[in-house]
Amino acid sequence: MRKNRFRTIFSRMMFMQCLTVAAAVLLIGAVLAVIVYAGRVGEYGTQLNRYAQNARAAIASNAPDTDAHLRWLAADNDLLLERIGTHNDVTAYYSDARWKTYASQPLSDTAYSAGIIDSASPLGDVTRQYFKRGDFPVLTAYCTVGDDPSDGLLLVTGDLTAIREGVGNIILWTLLISAVSLIGSGVVSYYTAYRVINPFIEMNHAVQCYSRGDFSTRIPVEGKDEAAQLGESLNEMAEQLRGLEETRRSFVANVSHELRSPLTSMKGFLEAMQDGTIPPENYPEYIEIVLNETRRMVTLVNDLLDLARIESGTIQLNFEVFDINELIRRTLLTFEARLVENEMEMEVRFAQEQCTVFADQAQIGQVLRNLIDNAIKYSPKGRSIAVSTYSMRKTVYVTVRDNGIGIPQEDVPHVFDRFYKVEKAHTPAPQMGSGLGLSIVKRIIESHGQSITVRSARGRGTQFTFTLERASASKRVSDGGKRNVS
Repeated sequence: MRKNRFRTIFSRMMFMQCLTVAAAVLLIGAVLAVIVYAGRVGEYGTQLNRYAQNARAAIASNAPDTDAHLRWLAADNDLLLERIGTHNDVTAYYSDARWKTYASQPLSDTAYSAGIIDSASPLGDVTRQYFKRGDFPVLTAYCTVGDDPSDGLLLVTGDLTAIREGVGNIILWTLLISAVSLIGSGVVSYYTAYRVINPFIEMNHAVQCYSRGDFSTRIPVEGKDEAAQLGESLNEMAEQLRGLEETRRSFVANVSHELRSPLTSMKGFLEAMQDGTIPPENYPEYIEIVLNETRRMVTLVNDLLDLARIESGTIQLNFEVFDINELIRRTLLTFEARLVENEMEMEVRFAQEQCTVFADQAQIGQVLRNLIDNAIKYSPKGRSIAVSTYSMRKTVYVTVRDNGIGIPQEDVPHVFDRFYKVEKAHTPAPQMGSGLGLSIVKRIIESHGQSITVRSARGRGTQFTFTLERASASKRVSDGGKRNVS
C-alpha cells in the first residue's frame, strides 16, 4: 500500500504552492535560456555570414594579397575559414591550434559528402551540422565562391562555446533564483496555508468536542469569508445542540418523574390491597385513583407519539373546507363537565355566524382541545374562559384566553419549545402537564403554513391566537377542497 506523505491539507497546500512557484521559475528560466541562446546563435550566424561574404568578395577580386586577407580574417575573428575548390581541394585558414581537429577532417566526414554544395547559394546560409565530430560546438556559414555551385564552396566556422557558457550562466542564475524563490514561497506558503487551514483546525477541534457532548466550545470568527461563515454556522449549531441537550436532559428528568410518580402510587395501592392493608370495602375508591394515574400516563405517552409523528412528517394533512365556529362549539361540549366542575364560565365571541376555513379539521380540533384544556387547567375556580374568532381578508384568527395564573415573562419565549415546562416553583403541582401539548399545537399550526402567538402576564391570564387560511368562494362550492399534504 502506497504511503501517503502528505496527510494534512496544510502540508499538501505548502507542497503544491512551493512546487508551483519552483516550476514556474524553472519554466521561465528555461524559456528565457532557449530564447537567449537562439537569439545569440542567430546573431552569430548573421555575423559569420558577413565574414563569408567578405571572404567571397576578396576571392572574387583575385587580388595578390587574397590569401593574406583570408588568413587575417580568420585570425582576427578566431575563425576557421575553408575554401573547397572545384576538384575537392581544401584550403584552410586559422590561427588557433584548436581548429586543427576540424580543419583536418576529410570531406567524407562532413556534410559536404551529403550534398551541402547543392543547397549552397551566393547569399549564404548557416548550419550546425556540417562537422560530424569535434571537441567543442561550432556554427558554420557557407556560400558558393562564385555565382554557380560548380565554382566551389566557402565555409566560415565559429566557436559557440562562449555563447553556451552565457546560456549556462543564465541557467545557473535560474537555479539560484529558483532556490531563493522556493525558500521565499515556503515562508509565504506557510503563512497563507496557516491562515487558510487554521480556522478548519479549530473547527475540527470544536466538532470533536461536540462529538464528546461538550457544546461550550466556540470557534473564533474573524472576517467575512467562507471559513468565517462556516465558523458562525457551527457556533450557531453548537448553541442549538446545547439547548437541545439541556432540553433532552430536562425532558428525561420530567418524563421519569411523571412516570415514576404514578407508577409508585399505583404499586403502593395495589400492594396495599393485596396484603389486606386496604379493606375490600375501600377498593372502589383506590381503584379509581389507580385508573386516574393510568389515564395520566396514557395521555403522556400519546402526546409523545403525536409529537414524534408530526416531527417525522408521517402525518398527512387532509385539507378541507369547514366552519371553524362549528368546530369550536363541538369542542367546547366535550369540556362541559370540567367547566361545571370548576364553576367556570365560557365566553364565546364570533365576529360572524359562519367562518369557513381551509385546513385539516381533525388536527385543528386537537389544537383547540389542547389550548382549552390548558386554559381550564391553569385557571382558578370561578374564573371565565373566552374563545373568539374573526377574519381579515384571507386570514381567520382564533383566540383562546383565560384569566388564570399567567406565565412569567422569562418563560413566555419558551412555552412552545419541546418538553419545556414552566418552573415548578411557579406552578402548583396538580396543574403540571407533560410540557408537550403546546409544542404539538405549534407544529400542527406550522404544518398548515400558519402561525401562533402568545401573550401573558403573571397573574393576568394567558391568550393564545393562531391563524388559519380563510376558504375562498371557489373552494366553498367545489368538492370540499380536499387535498393531501405530507
